[in-house]
Amino acid sequence: QVQLGESGGGLVPAGGSLRLSCAASGRTFSSYAMGWFRQAPGKEREFVAAITWNSGATYYSDSVKGRFTISRDNAKNTVYLQMNSLKPEDTAVYYCARDRHYRGALYYSMNDYNYWGQGTQVTVSS
Repeated sequence: QVQLGESGGGLVPAGGSLRLSCAASGRTFSSYAMGWFRQAPGKEREFVAAITWNSGATYYSDSVKGRFTISRDNAKNTVYLQMNSLKPEDTAVYYCARDRHYRGALYYSMNDYNYWGQGTQVTVSS
Protein backbone atom coordinates (compact mmCIF):
# COMPACT_ATOMS: atom_id res chain seq x y z
CA GLN A 1 0.00 0.00 0.00
CA VAL A 2 1.31 3.43 -0.94
CA GLN A 3 0.75 6.42 1.32
CA LEU A 4 1.27 10.01 0.27
CA GLY A 5 1.53 13.00 2.58
CA GLU A 6 1.62 16.63 1.47
CA SER A 7 3.11 19.52 3.41
CA GLY A 8 4.14 23.11 2.85
CA GLY A 9 0.80 24.78 2.34
CA GLY A 10 -0.16 28.02 4.02
CA LEU A 11 -1.26 31.63 3.63
CA VAL A 12 0.79 33.82 1.31
CA PRO A 13 0.21 37.24 -0.27
CA ALA A 14 -0.27 37.58 -4.00
CA GLY A 15 3.07 37.49 -5.77
CA GLY A 16 4.60 35.30 -3.10
CA SER A 17 5.98 31.78 -3.26
CA LEU A 18 5.43 28.44 -1.60
CA ARG A 19 7.05 25.05 -1.97
CA LEU A 20 4.88 22.01 -1.47
CA SER A 21 6.32 18.61 -0.67
CA CYS A 22 4.80 15.17 -0.98
CA ALA A 23 6.47 12.27 0.78
CA ALA A 24 5.64 8.74 -0.35
CA SER A 25 5.93 5.46 1.48
CA GLY A 26 7.07 2.23 -0.14
CA ARG A 27 9.83 1.17 -2.48
CA THR A 28 8.05 1.77 -5.79
CA PHE A 29 8.08 5.56 -5.82
CA SER A 30 10.91 5.82 -8.34
CA SER A 31 9.02 3.76 -10.94
CA TYR A 32 5.91 5.89 -11.31
CA ALA A 33 5.03 9.33 -12.56
CA MET A 34 3.72 11.76 -9.97
CA GLY A 35 1.21 14.54 -10.31
CA TRP A 36 -0.18 17.53 -8.47
CA PHE A 37 -3.85 18.46 -8.59
CA ARG A 38 -5.86 21.14 -6.85
CA GLN A 39 -9.44 21.77 -5.86
CA ALA A 40 -10.86 25.19 -5.14
CA PRO A 41 -14.09 25.65 -3.15
CA GLY A 42 -17.10 24.83 -5.30
CA LYS A 43 -14.98 23.63 -8.20
CA GLU A 44 -13.87 20.28 -9.55
CA ARG A 45 -10.41 18.94 -8.89
CA GLU A 46 -8.06 19.95 -11.69
CA PHE A 47 -4.67 18.92 -12.97
CA VAL A 48 -1.72 21.16 -12.13
CA ALA A 49 1.53 19.39 -13.04
CA ALA A 50 3.10 15.99 -13.58
CA ILE A 51 6.59 14.52 -13.78
CA THR A 52 7.77 11.22 -15.20
CA TRP A 53 9.30 8.51 -13.01
CA ASN A 54 12.85 9.50 -14.03
CA SER A 55 12.29 13.29 -14.19
CA GLY A 56 12.73 13.05 -17.94
CA ALA A 57 9.69 15.13 -18.71
CA THR A 58 7.23 17.44 -17.03
CA TYR A 59 3.83 18.77 -17.99
CA TYR A 60 1.85 21.74 -16.70
CA SER A 61 -1.60 23.14 -17.01
CA ASP A 62 -1.77 26.40 -18.92
CA SER A 63 -2.85 28.25 -15.79
CA VAL A 64 0.41 27.55 -13.95
CA LYS A 65 2.92 27.17 -16.77
CA GLY A 66 5.90 29.47 -16.23
CA ARG A 67 5.08 30.00 -12.55
CA PHE A 68 5.11 26.50 -11.04
CA THR A 69 7.86 23.89 -11.21
CA ILE A 70 7.46 20.21 -10.38
CA SER A 71 10.47 18.16 -9.38
CA ARG A 72 11.25 14.95 -7.55
CA ASP A 73 13.97 13.32 -5.51
CA ASN A 74 13.69 9.56 -5.85
CA ALA A 75 16.30 9.00 -3.16
CA LYS A 76 13.98 10.77 -0.72
CA ASN A 77 10.70 9.42 -2.13
CA THR A 78 9.52 13.01 -2.43
CA VAL A 79 7.95 15.14 -5.12
CA TYR A 80 7.88 18.93 -4.92
CA LEU A 81 5.87 21.77 -6.36
CA GLN A 82 7.57 25.14 -6.34
CA MET A 83 4.94 27.82 -6.77
CA ASN A 84 6.03 31.36 -7.65
CA SER A 85 4.12 34.51 -8.55
CA LEU A 86 1.08 33.17 -6.75
CA LYS A 87 -2.33 34.61 -7.56
CA PRO A 88 -5.55 34.60 -5.53
CA GLU A 89 -7.00 32.16 -8.09
CA ASP A 90 -4.33 29.65 -7.06
CA THR A 91 -6.14 29.28 -3.72
CA ALA A 92 -7.12 25.63 -3.35
CA VAL A 93 -6.38 22.38 -1.60
CA TYR A 94 -3.41 20.83 -3.36
CA TYR A 95 -3.12 17.07 -3.71
CA CYS A 96 -0.27 14.89 -4.87
CA ALA A 97 -1.01 11.63 -6.61
CA ARG A 98 0.83 8.61 -7.98
CA ASP A 99 0.21 7.47 -11.51
CA ARG A 100 -1.00 3.90 -12.04
CA HIS A 101 1.28 3.11 -15.02
CA TYR A 102 4.65 1.49 -14.31
CA ARG A 103 7.33 3.71 -15.89
CA GLY A 104 4.61 5.29 -17.96
CA ALA A 105 4.21 8.58 -19.74
CA LEU A 106 2.61 11.75 -18.37
CA TYR A 107 -1.10 11.86 -17.68
CA TYR A 108 -3.37 14.70 -16.67
CA SER A 109 -6.58 12.79 -16.02
CA MET A 110 -7.47 11.94 -12.44
CA ASN A 111 -8.43 8.47 -13.65
CA ASP A 112 -4.78 7.73 -14.37
CA TYR A 113 -3.79 8.20 -10.72
CA ASN A 114 -4.63 5.58 -8.12
CA TYR A 115 -2.99 6.87 -4.95
CA TRP A 116 -3.76 10.26 -3.40
CA GLY A 117 -2.60 12.30 -0.47
CA GLN A 118 -4.89 14.05 1.97
CA GLY A 119 -4.17 17.51 0.56
CA THR A 120 -2.66 20.72 1.85
CA GLN A 121 -4.39 24.10 1.84
CA VAL A 122 -2.86 26.97 -0.11
CA THR A 123 -4.44 30.38 0.36
CA VAL A 124 -3.27 33.41 -1.61
CA SER A 125 -4.47 36.76 -0.33
CA SER A 126 -5.05 39.70 -2.66
